[in-house]
Amino acid sequence: MKVQLRPALDDDMEAVGRIWAAGWRDGHLGHVPAELVAARTAETFLTRASTRAPDTTVAVAGGVVAGFVMVVADEVEQVYVDGAFRGGGVARALLDAAEQRVRAGGHPIAWLAVVPGNARARRFYERQGWSDAGPFEYETTNGILVPCHRYTKALQL
Repeated sequence: MKVQLRPALDDDMEAVGRIWAAGWRDGHLGHVPAELVAARTAETFLTRASTRAPDTTVAVAGGVVAGFVMVVADEVEQVYVDGAFRGGGVARALLDAAEQRVRAGGHPIAWLAVVPGNARARRFYERQGWSDAGPFEYETTNGILVPCHRYTKALQL
């Protein structure tokens, strides 16, 4: 299926919120503090997504949002693909777009955070040339510290 990448529109953000909520649960349940799981309801993802269109690139397939990536400065904050579209190259296309956005911002190194137990994501990033730079604690928007690994990738400017 052909995938088109484009900047997110406000009308996309409900779908982004749904994909984000489902994908976050897939990758984080059992790997993050219970306090964070309790704070991350489906509604919080919809609310958070509604303000993030300027940071977001969406992948559209068959007329629907199949996935998205959010980038702020040199951080690739979020990369999620709807379960129905996984394994078809959507994540790779989104990560490539994120790297281009970081590079266009003049940053020579991109980074992202991955919880240690999210083995699928960690394997994916490593296949895409990202390196595990080691453990650190990521502070969430509600001040909860989450054990993560920082992945980095040097970019050609």
